[in-house]
Amino acid sequence: MPTLCIATRKSTLAIWQAEHVASRLRLMYPEIQVNIIGISTQGDKILDTPLAHIGGKGLFVKELEHSLLNNQADIAVHSMKDVPVALPEGLVLGAILAREDPKDAFVSNQYKNLDTLPLHSIVGTSSLRRECQIRSLRPDLKILSLRGNVNTRLKRLDAEQYAAIILACAGLKRLGFDTRIRCQLSPEQILPAIGQGAIGIECRQDDAETIGLIAPLADPETTVCLQAERALNTHLKGGCQVPLAGYAVLESEQIYLRGLVGTPDGKQIIRAEAHSLIPKVDDFNNSLTIAQNLGIQVAEKLLSLGAKKILDEIM
Repeated sequence: MPTLCIATRKSTLAIWQAEHVASRLRLMYPEIQVNIIGISTQGDKILDTPLAHIGGKGLFVKELEHSLLNNQADIAVHSMKDVPVALPEGLVLGAILAREDPKDAFVSNQYKNLDTLPLHSIVGTSSLRRECQIRSLRPDLKILSLRGNVNTRLKRLDAEQYAAIILACAGLKRLGFDTRIRCQLSPEQILPAIGQGAIGIECRQDDAETIGLIAPLADPETTVCLQAERALNTHLKGGCQVPLAGYAVLESEQIYLRGLVGTPDGKQIIRAEAHSLIPKVDDFNNSLTIAQNLGIQVAEKLLSLGAKKILDEIM
């Protein structure tokens, strides 16, 4: 019996995502045995330091990519917001699945939204992007770093270490914590991370058989939207050290992209947006090209409005 090995982080959410992919593959290919390999990454091991200080979100994928390059696994399943725009030579994103809710969630046991938090309340987040935008909305709040998996973060909230924490809606919903979401933060309040809510499957570029197996899992609309978001990031040469956001949506025959670059203290935030006509995802390659060009266009707008100075100073 043929076997397909999936590499994943060991966190509860990562295992959920890998199991989700595995279950869909088993339904499509009952003759294939699908195994999951849990791997501890540097990002999971170092929890007492902000990601921006230790190398960024790419620390969550490097060990998984090594397992692909060493032929220990056939595919790796990632949260797309953790996947750097430049992949190691020999690896490709074989499929991006349909996106779950991409927005951020306000989670609190006492307060219903950001506006109702008392002055100088403590808010937990692991993201410079979130921190920057929260500080812009509520400069009085005290933002403290919050690392760890979803369950760990919720436990620290329940232990009253924070008045509120900010998490991704997608992770909470996937793990059955919908009721912990006090309110969803609109993109106007906090623009989502590039790729947030989407699951990606990485594999070896020369493994045509595996690429063919996972291809039916790809969602064309999500793939096109992430092409625009990741092109924005690529053109800005952004990293985890910079508060950067990008969010694309497809509506009718238009693709809309919003981008943001800010200073960590939230005192300066540059925003830009643009849209392009796009055919219904029939001519897929053309759609990807349009999305990529849109990402570059919004990045250029951000740079011209002052993002270049912010990026040069921080990076």
